[in-house]
Order: sequence, then C-alpha cells, then structure tokens
Amino acid sequence: MRMTIPAALFLLAGQPAWAACEGQNLFDTMPPERAAAIEAATEGVPYRRGLLFEARQGDRHIILAGTYHFADSRHQVMVDRLRPMIAEAQALYVEAGPEEEAHLAEALTADPTLMVDPDGPTLPERLSTPEWQALAAAMSDRGTPAVIAAKMRPWYVAMMLGVSPCMVRTMAETGDAGGLDHLLVAEAEAAGTPIRALEPWDTIFGLFQGLTPQQELDMIRAGLPAAGYADDYAVTLTDAYFDGDVWKIWEFGRFDALANSGLPEAEVDRQMTLAQTRLMDDRNRAWIAPLTRGAAEAASEGQGIVAAFGALHLPGAAGVLALLEAEGFAIRRLD
Repeated sequence: MRMTIPAALFLLAGQPAWAACEGQNLFDTMPPERAAAIEAATEGVPYRRGLLFEARQGDRHIILAGTYHFADSRHQVMVDRLRPMIAEAQALYVEAGPEEEAHLAEALTADPTLMVDPDGPTLPERLSTPEWQALAAAMSDRGTPAVIAAKMRPWYVAMMLGVSPCMVRTMAETGDAGGLDHLLVAEAEAAGTPIRALEPWDTIFGLFQGLTPQQELDMIRAGLPAAGYADDYAVTLTDAYFDGDVWKIWEFGRFDALANSGLPEAEVDRQMTLAQTRLMDDRNRAWIAPLTRGAAEAASEGQGIVAAFGALHLPGAAGVLALLEAEGFAIRRLD
C-alpha cells in the first residue's frame, strides 16, 4: 500500500524545503508507453484536474482547496488566493487542526506502543534477510537506526518509506511543519476564523486496524523499491500536484508499483484498492456530514466555509467533490 501523500507528516514553510532537495521528475525519463498508460488511466475520472473548487447549493457555499502536506514556496500563490476567503468564512475545515495535532503528539509521547510493538516479533524476524537489509538501509537514510526500526509497527514504517530522506532531514532540522494545510491554519488564526477538524485526532491509527500480518508486510514490500529513489519520486509527485493533475499522482504510484515492486499485478491492484478505500474513500464519506452541516450553519449567518485537505481527496467517483455533487451541490473549478 504505497503512501503517495502521507497524511500525518508535514514540513516547515519559510525556507522552501525543495531548496535543499535534489531530484528529477520521473515522467521525463519513463518509457513513453508507461506515460501514455498513466494518462489513459486518468481519463474519465471525475474532477481529475484542479486544486481549488466551490460547491453551492442554495445559500450553502463551500470553498474546497486540495493541499500538499509538505513545504514548498509555490504554496504562496494558493495562500494569497485563499486569504480573503478564509477571512470572510464562518470557519476553516481541515483534516486536523492545532488541537488535534497537539492531542496526537501528546498520545505518541505518553504511549510509544502506538508506533512501536514491544512484544511481537521484530521486522528482521518477519522479513527475509535481503528485505530487512534493504529496509534497514532505507530507514537509516530517514534518520531511524535499524535497532529502532526493527520494532516499529509496519504501517508506520511503510509510511516513512514514502517520505524522501531530504524531507525527513528538513523536518528534523526545522522541528516544524509547513505544508499548505499549516499555512492556511495560520491565515485562519491571524484572521480570527475558527478552525474545525474533519476527523478525530486518532483517525490515523484506525486506518490500519484489521490488516493481516501478510498485508502489513506487503505494505513494506510495496514501498521498498521506490525508497531508493524517493527524492525523485517526491519531485515527480510535487510537480504533478502544482500542475493540478491530481489523479495522475495516484496512477503514477500504481504503475510504479507494477514496474518496480516485484509483486504480481493482482497483488498490486489489491493493495491499491485497499489503500484507496482506507486512506481516501472511507474518509471522504465521513467528511461529507461535517462539511454540509458546517455549510448550513454558515449560511444561517450569511457566510460560507472553506475546507482544505489532501488533494487526492478531491477527485474520483468517491471523491469529496463527486459526493457533494450527489448531495445536490453544484461544483465549479476556480483555478
């Protein structure tokens, strides 16, 4: 289950994270037939392009922005566009606000077993020797010694494999976050606009409940091949994001896994379906009620709301935009 945009990790704004990161866009070097296949796979996906939309139903009004959870100087364009909208909004809705992030940090400090398994078999015992050696090297590149990685829960290890070493170093050096989500939260705080969370602080832990031991290890196996070129991978996905070609990010991950993971096509498809269901579709459905309820409350005061969340939650048949459309909202792209 490849994590293309890890929902729980962020980087610092200000000095752009990419100033210290080097990599190439993999679309520039991939075989033309694969690029064509990725493009074909995105055709017909609802709202596949775009980062900024409005949804209207009568006097209910929602501005929806697709975010990228890592720092980049290019975020400033969207921040400037959304600043007056946030100032006029009744509330800003995000995946996790400052209170939820504080709760998460406190929980991880108080209970390390949320990320570390102190009793079960270690990852070196569960993986083959070559797999563990590759994983230990990848985690070391991300600042986690093998002796610690050995006891980490597989979901967290798999998520870390999806983050480039450069991003991890930047986050460690700055000690702060700064993806578009955090920049917009700062704008809301400056404007006195209330910030509301779309989901509880502990949502991330429930996303991986019920996986079999085999599914847990397959998450790691699927992420290992790309871990060695994670900086290139990150540049590729970031460029696609700022181009507004959102669903292309998801299909890139699918085709990259098919080409490089060593897993059978049926297994890659199974993992991608599982990831889409748990990381996106189920959460999207859960967000519709707070969004529509918030829009109704705001409308009663003659206002609208702004919602900002990971860009991959916008497109698709089970994306937030299509789900709002099914609720009777008219959708219009603004960027």
